[in-house]
Amino acid sequence: MVFSSLEFLFVFLPVFLFIYYLVPQRFRNWPLLLGSISFYAYGARNHPWILLLFFSLNLLAYVTGSLMETNPNQRKGLLIGALCVIFGSLLGFKYAGFFTGTTILLPLGISFYSFQLAAYLIDVQQRRLKAERSFLKLLTGMLLFPKLISGPLTPYESISKQLDQRSFSWERFNYGLQDFVFGLAMKCLLADQIGGLWHQVQTIGFTSLSTPLAWLGIAAFSLQLYFDFYGYSLMAIGLGRMIGFRLPKNFILPYTSRSMTEFWRRWHITLGRWFLDYVYIPLGGSREGKGKELRNLLIVWLLTGIWHGATPNFVLWGLFIFLLIAIEKLWLEAFLERHRVVSHTYLIVTIMLSWMLFAITDLSQIATYLGRLFPFFGEWLPITDFLRLGQQYGIFLVLGILVSTSWFMRCWDNIRQTRWGTITLLVLFWLSVYCLSAGLNDPFLYFSF
Repeated sequence: MVFSSLEFLFVFLPVFLFIYYLVPQRFRNWPLLLGSISFYAYGARNHPWILLLFFSLNLLAYVTGSLMETNPNQRKGLLIGALCVIFGSLLGFKYAGFFTGTTILLPLGISFYSFQLAAYLIDVQQRRLKAERSFLKLLTGMLLFPKLISGPLTPYESISKQLDQRSFSWERFNYGLQDFVFGLAMKCLLADQIGGLWHQVQTIGFTSLSTPLAWLGIAAFSLQLYFDFYGYSLMAIGLGRMIGFRLPKNFILPYTSRSMTEFWRRWHITLGRWFLDYVYIPLGGSREGKGKELRNLLIVWLLTGIWHGATPNFVLWGLFIFLLIAIEKLWLEAFLERHRVVSHTYLIVTIMLSWMLFAITDLSQIATYLGRLFPFFGEWLPITDFLRLGQQYGIFLVLGILVSTSWFMRCWDNIRQTRWGTITLLVLFWLSVYCLSAGLNDPFLYFSF
């Protein structure tokens, strides 16, 4: 079950909210736990072992955390053992198919809940957090359905406090509902529709693309990925608010950035924070000179690429981003700060090239696509395909670009609490429902990671 589905919108969510708010406040963790189990079990209904895996890893984390409290001299060994199991499971499912040549089912949300469990255990080992005494409370925090499948990654300390005490207000519920509907519209009315252009580019075949269409194609994928994942994150944050939780922001207008470094402070913020806290800073961060700082950044971006997928293109993607960030830190940073137009143009071009590496898994096809983007030594093809598809998808691309700007978000913030904001959300909701009922939607892209 996904947030952008009719069964979630018209069956699961209203039933869950009715029961959740019918129960007295001090007992609401029970419907939250049972609702989250139902949500996850529905998604894993054809493969019940996925649910068993999730419970087993949570039990491992609970027992390991408890043992670290009672056996302080063995904290490090216990942590290493548990992390080997957690990350071994993650890497096993992600990479077994790559080495065996077979298709291996990736358990729902394993990339995200593995990182949450690992963060919990590291915090306990480092004495930043007390081990959770209640297995059911730990399970509820990890299973919390708004963030379970694709984040945002949320520190357990924050979730734990909110499981103990959270308050309800109609104002917070209304604000959360607005975020949820707006995120749903980003997914159904922008990401899925713009994504149709990228699908057509793939169908045509990269060797047959004109250069303008090749650039239009990666622009479409860049916008599709943004509205797909930002839409999901906004829906998750909205759902959290509707039931009394505050989940962290995952995006802050990343396409308005002026450098790759700034972009990755604004994109998938919680994943970046995880790597900062649990990889980059423990390695020494930027405290031990420029050389070790670059080494640490290289490790972080190699791991980020590996986390996203098992094919070589993800490693290449991570290396490309590391290279640009390293160049910025060594030479370009001051120049980019002084030249606004040049820096923004640089960011848009380089981030689209990075998403090309992200989207195309076959390295030979990447080379073909680069040849169409930069056909200096090849054939320049007619632009009839560009004109046809540009006319078909132009309105969605223009809307996508507008919604990516700070100007649009300021306008939306100004009207969201007014009558016009309510009317707009109603129209967006029913247009999204129409797209869902007509089958004009795709699965969330990040579910595959």
